[in-house]
Amino acid sequence: MNQDTLREQQVHELEQRIAAARAGGGEQRVQRQHDGGKLTARERVEMLLDPESFVEIDALVTHRCRDFGMDKQRFPGDGVVCGYGSVEGRLVYVFAQDFTVFGGSLSETNAEKICKVMDLAVENGAPLVGLNDSGGARIQEGVVSLGGYADIFLRNTLASGVVPQISAIMGPCAGGAVYSPAITDFVFMVENTSYMFVTGPDVIKTVTHEEVTMEELGGASTHAARSGVSHFSVASDAACLLAIRDLLSYLPSNNLDDPPMRESDDDPERASSELDDVVPTDPNKPYDIKRLIQLVVDDGKVLEVQADYAKNIVVGFARCGGQTVGIVANQPAYLAGVLDIDASLKGARFVRFCDAFNIPLVTFEDVPGFLPGTQQEFGGIIKHGAKLLFAYAEATVPKITIITRKAYGGAYCVMSSKHLRTDVNLAYPTAEIAVMGPSGAVNILYRRELKEASDPEAVRAEKIEEYRTKFSNPYVAAERGFVDAVIEPRMTRREIIRALRQLRGKRQSLPPKKHGNIPL
Repeated sequence: MNQDTLREQQVHELEQRIAAARAGGGEQRVQRQHDGGKLTARERVEMLLDPESFVEIDALVTHRCRDFGMDKQRFPGDGVVCGYGSVEGRLVYVFAQDFTVFGGSLSETNAEKICKVMDLAVENGAPLVGLNDSGGARIQEGVVSLGGYADIFLRNTLASGVVPQISAIMGPCAGGAVYSPAITDFVFMVENTSYMFVTGPDVIKTVTHEEVTMEELGGASTHAARSGVSHFSVASDAACLLAIRDLLSYLPSNNLDDPPMRESDDDPERASSELDDVVPTDPNKPYDIKRLIQLVVDDGKVLEVQADYAKNIVVGFARCGGQTVGIVANQPAYLAGVLDIDASLKGARFVRFCDAFNIPLVTFEDVPGFLPGTQQEFGGIIKHGAKLLFAYAEATVPKITIITRKAYGGAYCVMSSKHLRTDVNLAYPTAEIAVMGPSGAVNILYRRELKEASDPEAVRAEKIEEYRTKFSNPYVAAERGFVDAVIEPRMTRREIIRALRQLRGKRQSLPPKKHGNIPL
């Protein structure tokens, strides 16, 4: 055999092996994936990354199991597509479970491939995106596959706060498989085709006699609105992948980088007269804080996170003067913007992410306090509320707070007050900074006088107005330096961008320690 023939055979064999890897589980299984409204693993990777940027790793890896007839079933790639590419020109690592090969189940070699990509992401300081579509651990491999999950969990934990980690649930995700996404920073779920749960409906029915469908138990809407496990719920695979690209545009590649700047034609000095009328003069009248935020940020664009969970607080990403910021805002249009357990958890997690990745925090405060009631107290509102307090106090990124209206009691302290090392604290003339609202304060302070008065309602009205004049305004706090300036609402955008510019060189550190003990 001459050299040319040998070379041709070698190239032909390589091409065959690569073609087999790209074929996944075969045409029938690929068609079944499409019939279920889902893209294949490779189609997902190609849609996520910039065109022709994907470089595959370990395409020819196969499993090592020889039991239960597995020696006769071997597919190159072994059910997961791994590699790297770019999103808007920036390096991103990705793995995508291939449901057409052994149901995307995790094997020893499958886990090794994922771990290799995770290690590369940390070593090279680039985001990691996991596209999950798996039936769980590969039963034929027993403890070896379970060990693979633990290896992945460890790397998720070590990478936390080092590189952004994003999980997309694009099919089933059950049992031990759910814990890797739960450790990552953001979880996307596709409506009607994805679900997450620790134990499925059949097991629940056997153990607790509850009857529940997979969608009710662990569907996208359940985790978006009730459990808070999911950060984004999207309509299709394509929408999910485009949303991930959008999220990545706001984030730095790692914890040593700054978030990418994006130029905008929106004038940083722009004043918005509409802002003067957003906050009602009546302190008991609700308004939509989202509208206020849109009027302030670049081009009115906000990427809201966990939009359907704990609606009394709004968190998300936006840009001000081209700079990425994390927005945290009480929502007066829902439960009067009160802080409860869910809102505290939602806010704390978001604040800590922003702090880990050098994203300045802009807080819009209108909070009447913490939600009262036995359900909240028995549920641990004390420790959960303390999580938000801890997160803000620990954060060393630039912090800017705007008090739009109510800032009452302990909630005033928690929402990035000056006392928690917040850099710039601003207030509208409508701000009310006090231990509690005028009505409640008068009922306590003048209890005896009201009881003895011939016309208690007239006395109450007089005292409420007196209390409002003394405390329900921003000027007492401004006189003490707890508020740096009282501003016209129309100038909010200008003041935030000016503050961000002067804080670009901020350097602040925590006392030397291994880590704090957040009240979990």
